[in-house]
Amino acid sequence: MHLVVIAWLYVALMMAVAEATNTNGTVLGAVFTFLLYGLAPVTLVVYLMGAPGRRKALRAREAAEREAAIRAAAAASAAPDAGGEASAGPVAPVREKE
Repeated sequence: MHLVVIAWLYVALMMAVAEATNTNGTVLGAVFTFLLYGLAPVTLVVYLMGAPGRRKALRAREAAEREAAIRAAAAASAAPDAGGEASAGPVAPVREKE
């Protein structure tokens, strides 16, 4: 994919150079040629081709967050004193009244 992008930009650059060096051409025309025939289409194609990868990365990140939340909930429920409070001391024996 990178080779196609580099080749397309090279061709657009050569078109812009031909525009600038032509007797009827201008540098402004060369800039617009490079932008409209080279940079804009390449940017659009690269963005559209990268959409599935971005979507896959987003789903993987969400799944990892969900897994971390499940593990944290399981660890919290497994700990008997996860509230952060001091545990109570031993209970004093109850004396029977005489």
